Amino acid sequence: MKKVVWLLGILAVILGISTNGTAVYAAPKKVQLTFATQNVGTTAYVYASTITNLLTSAFPEGSVIDVTTTSPGGVGAPVVLNNGQCDIIIGNSAPSKWAVETGILGNPPTEKVRGVAGGLDFAFVNVMFTQEFVDKTGITTVEELVAKKYPVRIAIKSPGAFGELACAKVLEVLGASYDDVKAWGGSVTQTGTDAIVSLLKDGKADLTIDHLAPGQSATTELCMTTKMYFPQLSDETLEKLKKEGFDDANVEPNTWKGQEKALKSVGSPQVILVSADLDDETVYTITKAICEGTETLYNASAALKAFDPKTAWEPNKLGAPIHPGAAKYYKEKGYMK
Repeated sequence: MKKVVWLLGILAVILGISTNGTAVYAAPKKVQLTFATQNVGTTAYVYASTITNLLTSAFPEGSVIDVTTTSPGGVGAPVVLNNGQCDIIIGNSAPSKWAVETGILGNPPTEKVRGVAGGLDFAFVNVMFTQEFVDKTGITTVEELVAKKYPVRIAIKSPGAFGELACAKVLEVLGASYDDVKAWGGSVTQTGTDAIVSLLKDGKADLTIDHLAPGQSATTELCMTTKMYFPQLSDETLEKLKKEGFDDANVEPNTWKGQEKALKSVGSPQVILVSADLDDETVYTITKAICEGTETLYNASAALKAFDPKTAWEPNKLGAPIHPGAAKYYKEKGYMK
């Protein structure tokens, strides 16, 4: 009888059926995949290289996982993937949601973008007034600013950058736009990071909104040299932003010089996206390798310590619909119902 059970177990693995009737996957097959990332030296490249090493170990000898530096970054990543330029890419969750639902950067909605593992790191929507502006106007929140239609001078990143899109979304959920700000007599300057810092330091801008990680050098420099004010977005505004695909993000006190209180914000962490054309078995193996390789990820970058496999499947961490192969892994582990 023991021999029969043993033989049935072997047969189950070969056929992809467990002994309790639940579908399982056999040993991974050889693959040839392309992983698109940003240029050598970027944070995204470090992430991609680390993940590629995990995948190389997870797939059989002879598998090929090419890393290419063709990704434009978080906002444009879903478009590159959807166009068939790669099989795997790192993006951001909220832009992935926008890409799937309405299209992004002038492109139609994506059809082949699927999420695998989200919440790779920690970043948040960062809103700052100059203290000079607050002292002059008495305005201490973005909600008050919009309600009063005050002619504020905004300095933000160039069009298409995620920080710029984050600013547009904050205004949008408050019922305003860049055109409205200009109609109030204000201005919106879209430029590079160094120029934003200079405008705020020199008193030529009042407000900036960005999406960034703690310790970002330009913001650190700004707060070290200029007295800034850190408004708290209202709970209603935060809830509206979450409906747009952002996730909860708590900003610890003293993240920036002068920021003495904790802030509630929202963020859009990085997410691993794959093509819907990849088969379930391959994506299951990818998901398993990443979720069970956390020690390697954490050692590669302190920012990756935010990654938690138990919540990596959540919609606001993925943005895009979850790939069935990834869902299979999370359900098998009991993380996802």
